[in-house]
Amino acid sequence: MAQPLKDLINARSVSVLADGLAAAWPAFPRAGFTARALTGLDGLELKARVAHVAAALHDALPLPYPRAAALVRECAATLDMWSGWPATEHTALQGLDHLEPAMETLAALTPYATGEFAVRPYLDRYRDDAIKIMYGWAESPDEHLRRLASEGSRPRLPWAGRVGWLMTPGPTLPLLDRLRDDPSEYVRRSVANHVNDLAKDHPQVALELLAGWRAGGGSHVERVLRHAVRGLLRAGHPEALALLGATPGSGTVEELTLGSPTVAVGGRLAFTVTVRAEAAGPVLLKYAVRRAGSRRVFHLGQREAGGAGETFAVRKSHSFRPVTTRDEPPGPRELDVIVNGRVAATVPFTLTGAETTSIS
Repeated sequence: MAQPLKDLINARSVSVLADGLAAAWPAFPRAGFTARALTGLDGLELKARVAHVAAALHDALPLPYPRAAALVRECAATLDMWSGWPATEHTALQGLDHLEPAMETLAALTPYATGEFAVRPYLDRYRDDAIKIMYGWAESPDEHLRRLASEGSRPRLPWAGRVGWLMTPGPTLPLLDRLRDDPSEYVRRSVANHVNDLAKDHPQVALELLAGWRAGGGSHVERVLRHAVRGLLRAGHPEALALLGATPGSGTVEELTLGSPTVAVGGRLAFTVTVRAEAAGPVLLKYAVRRAGSRRVFHLGQREAGGAGETFAVRKSHSFRPVTTRDEPPGPRELDVIVNGRVAATVPFTLTGAETTSIS
């Protein structure tokens, strides 16, 4: 079983941060900081651990913020994601009255521990000045800093505080235009995620932006475009389908069969679907698992049909492995197969309780 992420904020990560700061500032109270940071740490979840170590760091750096920030920047290259995350959180909390040194500190930290969460308070308070600094980051030779420009300004960045004005399209578009064909896939995926966020609230703006990018060309634009419209494709948005060359609503399901009409919690639902194209071009396949009050859509595949009447079969195995972020109570379910944005076939099945093994 994979180690929980919260356990990576631990004695080792605290020690790495302490060593870096002690090397930058010999007066740093290493022992006191370490003791304060580790006391009560084990009982906390991930983000609470980050905040706890950041608070200990603040207590151990009783200096004017610009001086404390300079020390953090000096040790940035000695850190990694888990030792550096509390340093970015310290920046978010303690530097808010000092825009330029704080943003400089996030720029120094982000190649080692991303500052995407910590930059949000600065975007919220300083809007125009903060986004202007991020425009500069988009021109950086460092891919981590270019990614921070896109990722930190996402309208719906997961786990991050919401910044109201970022929900309105416009100010971040110059960043995306600059980075849309970035040589780094790490950056391009962030750009696609940013546009996917934008499409949730402003689908027409997102679609027009992507159409303009396609018209402008570029080595990587098509891959960015496909990743950016994934949310709209799950919703069957006809213009998103058309943007990918698919005919909205086109295509039929000739056969949909389940490996079994029941599946236990923790097991897998196997199914096979045979699809007939009704026109030449892309055939985009999704599937949805439905129960009362819940519908989740997943990618099934994409095929390129040479003409009407072409058929192809797709096999899939859907996992019902329990996860902490989603409840899957036993009961009736329905499986939908979605072809070019339209539900083309549905079959019922039953999710049963987890299988148990008895020992006689």
